[in-house]
Amino acid sequence: MNSERARLTALYGGLLVLAGVLLMGLVYVLVSDGLYSSVMTAVVPTVPASELGLSAAPALPSSDWAQTAVIEPGQYAVARKVSTAAGDAALHQLLTVSGISLAVYSALSVALAWWMAGRVLRPVGVITARARRLSGSNLHERIALDAPPGELKELADTFDGMLDRIEQLVAARQRFAANAAHELRTPLAVQRAAAEIGLADDPPPEKVAWIRDKLIDTADNSEQLIEGLLLLAVSDEGLRRRERVGLDATTATVTEALAAEAKERAVTVDVEARPVSVQGDPVLLDHLVHNLVANALRHNHPGGTVRVRVGPGGLEVANTGPVVDPAALPLLFEPFRRAQARRHAPGEGAGLGLSIVASVARAHGGDVGATANPGGGLTARVTLPTCA
Repeated sequence: MNSERARLTALYGGLLVLAGVLLMGLVYVLVSDGLYSSVMTAVVPTVPASELGLSAAPALPSSDWAQTAVIEPGQYAVARKVSTAAGDAALHQLLTVSGISLAVYSALSVALAWWMAGRVLRPVGVITARARRLSGSNLHERIALDAPPGELKELADTFDGMLDRIEQLVAARQRFAANAAHELRTPLAVQRAAAEIGLADDPPPEKVAWIRDKLIDTADNSEQLIEGLLLLAVSDEGLRRRERVGLDATTATVTEALAAEAKERAVTVDVEARPVSVQGDPVLLDHLVHNLVANALRHNHPGGTVRVRVGPGGLEVANTGPVVDPAALPLLFEPFRRAQARRHAPGEGAGLGLSIVASVARAHGGDVGATANPGGGLTARVTLPTCA
């Protein structure tokens, strides 16, 4: 910061000194331009007659003399000589005084510029010092710059806003790592317990079959969890390719593929799709629609309904089902979050469906939101930039 302070001092001081030099030059030019004529006018009436070679001076008052006297050649020469000497002396004195004043002014200007530069850069020093102290353990600290509104105040507030986002991101990543470790540890513990219990003695064939089914089911859940984590990581990285994708056609394909599950759960799926195209990754968009519709099917009740709407605003999926607490809605789009406590039931999932939806929507420049239906269930809306 000292180098920046020196540069600002040189700039401010140089401008002030330059302004002083220009002012001194302007004063010198203006004074010297009319100085000699003014001195001549003042000197001529005061020159004695004996110095002029005249027999007698006119018998007029000095004021009248200055207006009516005729200047003889000898008188003009003497007056010219006197006025030139007086003018030169006045200009010399003016230059001397101006030079001393300019030197003092320059010193004061540099000192003032140094003080001004330090005052201007003081908030930058505060920001720099706080940024150096930041680490993972004190991300809660903020600059909170106490300064009048201006560019540096705006910079400090922007920095504080960035720290807010970083703190939220770090906290989310820490929760994600902890939840992922828990979710991955659970199936391993189940597999180990099943193996230890089932193989401790000579088990009967039906027990071996039960253990086999349990291990296969646990392995399937682990595979789905790992695939969900990989998909979430891929969507968080952004889009690697873009192409024109018909959102209505993708929705029709997904709902048709889930028709058997809907029939099994005795849930009616109502689809209303208008032709809409978006620029994006067809695989990720397929996962987005699939996760929304599958989530609406699995968190429903027999005889319930799922309403799917596709239009220029994007995709909307609404379902019947248990009542959802509105306060829990923002948390549903975080990884491993569920509207209800986990029961470890078959097909329950790991709680990654809606978080993948949110990540895919962000990757496509869109947004996602949800509202709780008054009679139970959820309405999820995904807005995506559409193609013309």
